[in-house]
Amino acid sequence: MNISALLTSAGINTGVCLVLLSLYSILRKQPSNVSVYFGRRLAPVCSRRSDPFCFERFVPSPSWIVKAWETSEEEIYGTGGMDAVVFLRIVVFSIRIFSIAVIICFFLVLPVNYYGQEMRHKKIPSEPLEVFTIENVKEGSKWLWAHCLALYIITCSACILLYFEYKSITKMRLERITRSPPNPSHFTVLIRAIPRSSQETYSDSVKNFFTKYHSSSYLSHQMVYRCGRVQKLMSDAEKMYMIFKDASFEQNCKPSLMQRGLCGAPTSSFTIISSEMDNVRGKSGFIHMDLAKIEKECAAAFVFFKTRYAATVTAEVLQASNPMLWVTDLAPEPHDVYWSNLCIPYRQLWIRKIGTLMAAIAFVLVFLIPITFVQGLTQLDQLQQTFPFLRGLLKKKYMNQLVTGYLPSVILILALYTVPPIMMLFSAVEGSISRSGRKKSACCKVLYFTIWNVFFVNVFTGSVISQLNVFSSVKDIPAQLAKAVPRQARFFTTYVLTSGWASLSCEVVQVFALFCNLVKRFILRIKDDFSHCPLSFPYHTEVPRLLLFGFLGFTCSILTPLILPFLLIYFALAYLVYKNQILNVYITKYESGGQFWPIAHNTTIFSLVLSQIIALGVFGIKESSVASGFTIPLIICTLLFNEYCRQRFLPTFKNNAAEVLIEMDRKDELCGRMEETYRDLHTVYCQFTATSHELCRCGCLNHRGDVKSIPNWEKLNPGKDRSQLKGSLTIHCNLDIEETSKK
Repeated sequence: MNISALLTSAGINTGVCLVLLSLYSILRKQPSNVSVYFGRRLAPVCSRRSDPFCFERFVPSPSWIVKAWETSEEEIYGTGGMDAVVFLRIVVFSIRIFSIAVIICFFLVLPVNYYGQEMRHKKIPSEPLEVFTIENVKEGSKWLWAHCLALYIITCSACILLYFEYKSITKMRLERITRSPPNPSHFTVLIRAIPRSSQETYSDSVKNFFTKYHSSSYLSHQMVYRCGRVQKLMSDAEKMYMIFKDASFEQNCKPSLMQRGLCGAPTSSFTIISSEMDNVRGKSGFIHMDLAKIEKECAAAFVFFKTRYAATVTAEVLQASNPMLWVTDLAPEPHDVYWSNLCIPYRQLWIRKIGTLMAAIAFVLVFLIPITFVQGLTQLDQLQQTFPFLRGLLKKKYMNQLVTGYLPSVILILALYTVPPIMMLFSAVEGSISRSGRKKSACCKVLYFTIWNVFFVNVFTGSVISQLNVFSSVKDIPAQLAKAVPRQARFFTTYVLTSGWASLSCEVVQVFALFCNLVKRFILRIKDDFSHCPLSFPYHTEVPRLLLFGFLGFTCSILTPLILPFLLIYFALAYLVYKNQILNVYITKYESGGQFWPIAHNTTIFSLVLSQIIALGVFGIKESSVASGFTIPLIICTLLFNEYCRQRFLPTFKNNAAEVLIEMDRKDELCGRMEETYRDLHTVYCQFTATSHELCRCGCLNHRGDVKSIPNWEKLNPGKDRSQLKGSLTIHCNLDIEETSKK
């Protein structure tokens, strides 16, 4: 592939980006698309644009870019939480390091590559891409010191930036713990593998155990119940039956002439339940209903302690001589609990992990089929031999450039879209106790999968057998990588263009959500904006994508410098696009507290070390003993730096410091906040969602104007986001849009 083919791919992707971004700036102004592009907040500004003949609505504008650029990190933290800030820190780190790499490689490495051989150069557009790679440097060249120097500068710059980012994020995480209101998860421990007893229930076993061994710090506990769909429906049906059995239309609520009453139905259809319903419920014993008779107890429970320090110590200490019994972990935050996995027997978890590992390996092997097909497209000679009837078509210049420069990346991207949902399913089957933990596990799986398939499998092209035989001799790996990576420069560059630029444009347009909105409005005839449930930010897909491009940038920086400007443009565009999505589209249902940064740090270190190993192999092939000798200390220093960061910063992401927790406990005791925290602990871990009765009761109270009686949204259902609860109340009770937004 020559430069003209690369420019063809760049031109196609640039055109796609401009069209999609212009389309987005128009679509976001349409009132019918408010639920798609403002799912986080149904902005009043957008709702007021109801004039169908307003010319401004159909003109592209860069206002969203200006808004994203001006938004500060504090605003991002308040809107999307710490995970959103850490995600953007990854983007900013990439922009900084690859800005340095572009300057160094374009002024130091690229001229050496271009004039590395004594040859007659063509015009730049007609030059093959290999002329700009390290392959063009002749063996024994003294100019290879330039590549070694560039590698040193990039590595040192990356390590310095990583250190300060790690330090800053660690400080931010500590401030999040100390300055936020009392977190119920700091007082709560999740107990699993409770031993079965024929003489007492699980609840009695938990109470007796912690009263005996943790009497000074034990407060109370709450059991986890099996919550299958059938059991949940039967439970709700029985509760509703008891409510309507004790409540009558004449006694509890007078008919209302307003259509905004109970569920928006006519007054003769349903019973409108008034605030006196609490008395009836008390008489019927609904509140004191024994849930154990409806939902079966699991061998898991949430145990509440009087202090944060006591909960942390209990979670870390082995509770029984048999490690498979009374297993303790710090509880996730209430809205982060993955309830369906808490009932999984603890003894099954290791089997599940092995099973998902085997399934992931099988999926990787199956995925070799599209990878092999993609690589066949990049090798025109092999393609013409396999399909002789394509020889005439491929002789045309534009078809040649399209097939080799654009089509392989598109096919690979379409195949990779199946990976995140499958890896999310594997992570759920593994038995994660939190939603953020499941997303973090899926993020790691997607990252490993994409790095292996996009980089290593594409580097070692050929049959499946030859790909596996490459690693038969470990000492040959650097030499094999040194030969193969520069040859795949064209594929990696076009992959950045196609998967990077175009995917960001598709992300901001929200193609799937836009299609669903069109179906809802013009086929199903649903006009309610609040019926759309916004999604949380897909960290398990976007973090691996960012880290994969960073991986490609580090490994190809001194080998094929032409990839760097395309990467830099990608990260600059990603900074604006993801800021806009965090502000307007995605909601924050739960977060991990910055747990994605250690993944980014480790991936960057791996990328640096691999790039150094590849450079070592290249210097060996090019017979440059000086460059090879200077590369070995760089590898050792990089690994030592990673070990220092692992000892200095990583423990704070796994455990909370005792001195911090004790100080927080003392402050809360002096301020008298402990009693209020104890009261909240009994209700905050709500396993079951609010019933239809409670939702309709909220609507009835709102209709009557009893503002003081409206319940707290989080206490009504801590497992859902505030905006979700508002949307569901609107669906069930047909509240007015203005009233919902005021709340």
